Amino acid sequence: MKGCFGLILLGFVLLSCKKENVKNTQEINSNEIVSFKGNSTYGDSLYNTAYLPTSTTKQIVKHQYYTLSYNEKFEQAEWVAYELKKEYLKNNDYKRPYFIEDPKVTTGSADWRNYKKSGYDKGHLCPAGDMEFSKDAYNDTFYTSNISPQKRDFNAGIWNRIEQKTRYWAGKYNDIYVVTGGIAKDSDKKIGTEKVAVPKYFYKIVLAKKGKEHKAIAFLVPNEKSDQSIYDFVVPIETLEKMTGIDFFPNLKNLKSSKDF
Repeated sequence: MKGCFGLILLGFVLLSCKKENVKNTQEINSNEIVSFKGNSTYGDSLYNTAYLPTSTTKQIVKHQYYTLSYNEKFEQAEWVAYELKKEYLKNNDYKRPYFIEDPKVTTGSADWRNYKKSGYDKGHLCPAGDMEFSKDAYNDTFYTSNISPQKRDFNAGIWNRIEQKTRYWAGKYNDIYVVTGGIAKDSDKKIGTEKVAVPKYFYKIVLAKKGKEHKAIAFLVPNEKSDQSIYDFVVPIETLEKMTGIDFFPNLKNLKSSKDF
């Protein structure tokens, strides 16, 4: 990571010598796997690793409400994973904080200024809208490790519709698990002085437990405006695994995804 870092004071303040500081206003038998915890405490089960994907970068970062695998080469997360319960679905009018670098990324996450005048949105991977049950949870989504360059019409359009549908499924199934990210490649366009890759595709996988079975649905969507149905972008999980080299649910053998969700 370009630049250097100062002290992390009390775990909250990051002093960066790269640039001036930005204040933070801040289908398988269930007996074979570890199921979601039933405790309703916010963030309680995020450290349950049963559903975490593998990491190709070996830099896994755990925040209170989501976990990510950071790819220093492309200056963004290769995946962000989190649990979304029905009880988390709130609509609080929190003030949006500034984006800041993630103090837990040992190589340093990209500075938000890479996005400035780039023509791309700072697209959330774990959406702020999924974390409105708590101000701390909401603010935690504004680390730059949780964003990726997205075209505005994509971010506000098809991607937003998939995010809204994900919240619907959280209400339907009471408890779901979400994995999402961009598929970055060497050939991708880069933005900013730190050369943040602009993925041509983004993916989202939603996993739910119904009775003793697990079911999943996976999306692969071009980083472009689209008026098509979200179901036009449903793909097998295996397709995403071949494209990324990630085993998304290593503890769930023979898990298949489909449009029947």
